[in-house]
Parts: sequence; structure tokens; C-alpha cells
Amino acid sequence: MKIVIPGGTANLGAVLERGLLAAGHRLTVLTRTPTAAHHLPWDGRTLGPWAEAIDGADAVINLAGRSVSCRYTREHLDEMTTSRVESTRVVGQAIAAAAHPPAVWLQAGTATIYAHTHGRANDEATGVIGGREPDAPAYWAESVDIALAWEAALDEADTPATRKVSMRTAMVMSTDRGSTFDVLSRMVLLGLGGPVAGGAQFVSWLHEEDFTGAVEFLLERDLAGPVNLAAPHPLRQKDLMRVLRRAWGGHFGLPATKWMAEIGAFALRTDTELLLKSRRVVPGRLEAAGFEFRYPAWESAADDLARRTAADRRWPLVRKPGLKQSRTLVDH
Repeated sequence: MKIVIPGGTANLGAVLERGLLAAGHRLTVLTRTPTAAHHLPWDGRTLGPWAEAIDGADAVINLAGRSVSCRYTREHLDEMTTSRVESTRVVGQAIAAAAHPPAVWLQAGTATIYAHTHGRANDEATGVIGGREPDAPAYWAESVDIALAWEAALDEADTPATRKVSMRTAMVMSTDRGSTFDVLSRMVLLGLGGPVAGGAQFVSWLHEEDFTGAVEFLLERDLAGPVNLAAPHPLRQKDLMRVLRRAWGGHFGLPATKWMAEIGAFALRTDTELLLKSRRVVPGRLEAAGFEFRYPAWESAADDLARRTAADRRWPLVRKPGLKQSRTLVDH
């Protein structure tokens, strides 16, 4: 397929580019800083020569948007909203103006749109949209508002000949530097990979190969609207980190209180919502449509990612004698 990927040079874009090129697809990446022959410049706000790449393409996968790994200042929150809404609108304009519009438009979204919960998991049919949970900080509603505005921009695009999918994506775990898995692994190797604020909050995640596989599945299947891109077994943060410590050889994990997490987030110039919000999201529509996960459980995913990361960077990966793999940690 001929596929155009706006905003395709960050972590998710790198994962997708590797997977789709390996599968034989032809890619054009729209980016503010072109560095390869298949890159085209764009500003994410206005129509330009880049729109010609969309006319005649088979699919568009829009990943554009400012990183959420930052302090949630008013300026940063506004940048998050603007970058997502404006890029979605201008992609919609390019598709609407195309003489031969793409058959499908996959639009990045976020599993953060769902409510902070320790109870029932959120699927697309019965999931509760967040924003006003009584047991969550009021400012967490900002992230939900951004997610809703993002999806609204997709819904408002006048592209009747193009099937539209909003990918409500969980944390994608990859071997890339700067990825979520990279950050968590560095914490483990420093002895800091313990429970945060008790660790009862759920983490929804997705192995990089399943992310690419799900994208290819959505390109080919007749699904439209919101689709959760997450592994079928979210687990509590304390369990996720325990399995990750085991994958790296059984390291000690120093626990962190909420105030310690606040200090760490400030030092890393990020926000504790990324650590403390309980995201319990399951892939209802993907599973119902027949998608088969290669890594449905965190144990096998963590082992694979740790092994490949260690080999690539020559990091220590020593399995302790007698260290057994745990059973799948679900619904603890």
C-alpha cells in the first residue's frame, strides 16, 4: 500500500515505519524536519505541496501531536490541543480536496480519554469517558478534553469517501531510546523500579509488534470509529514493574510515595498523571474482529523487549538461577 504518515518521526512513527517498511508498504512521512528521501516538509497547520502525496494514496495514518511527556502548564496544554486539532483538520482538508482520496484514515488518539478507574475495564462499547472523576485531581480533566477535541476534529472532517478510525492507543512498549519501555527499564536497572504511590493503579500497554500489527489489521478490515489499541491484559503498576524487574534479572525495586513521584516528575520535566492515573483499557473491537495478539501478556512482552534491548545496547541481562516466570497477572 501507498501510505502517508503525518507526524511520523517520533517514537510511534519509528515503530510504525520499521514495521510497515518490513511488510513491503511504500511510505511518505510528513515532518517539520525531513531527514530522509521519503520525508516531506509540512507545518501541521496549513495546506501545502505535501497534500499532493495524499491524493492517490491508499491510506493516511496521522500521528502528529506535541508530546505529552512535559509539565502540564497552561502553555503546554494549549500546545498539545492545538497541535492535535490543527494537524487533524488540515489532514482532513487535504483528503477532502483530493481527486483520489485514500480509502482509510487512521487517526492517532489516546486511551487516556477513559476515566481513571480501579474497577471495570473500559472497552469501546461500555467504557466511561473521563474528566470528572471524584477521586482524581481536577486538572486531569485537561487530558480528557484534549482527547475529546482530537476525536471531534476527526469526526468533523468532511471525507465521505474515506473510512475514519480513531486509535485510542495505550502505552506502546518498544526498544527505542526515549520510549516508555526505555525509561522504565532504566529505572529498574538503577533500583528505582518499584511501586509508585502503592502501585494499585492499572497500566494499559501494547507491544510494538502488536501496535504495528493492529494498524495493518485496521488498514485492511472494515472498522470505523473509536478502536482501543491495547493489550488484552492491563495490570497494576506494581505488578507491571515486578515483571519488568524479573525480565531484567530480578533487580530490587525501591518503592516511591506520591510526593517522591512528584519530585521525580518535576526533575524529569513531566507530570505525575502519566504515572498515577489508572488506565484500565481493553481492546474490545479488535478482539471481536478477530485480531490475534502476538504478546497478549506482559510477561512475554517484557522478556522479549528486555532481551532485544540488552542485545542492542549491551546492557546487563542476567537471569538469576531458579528465578521462575510468574503467571499472567490479571484482575489482581
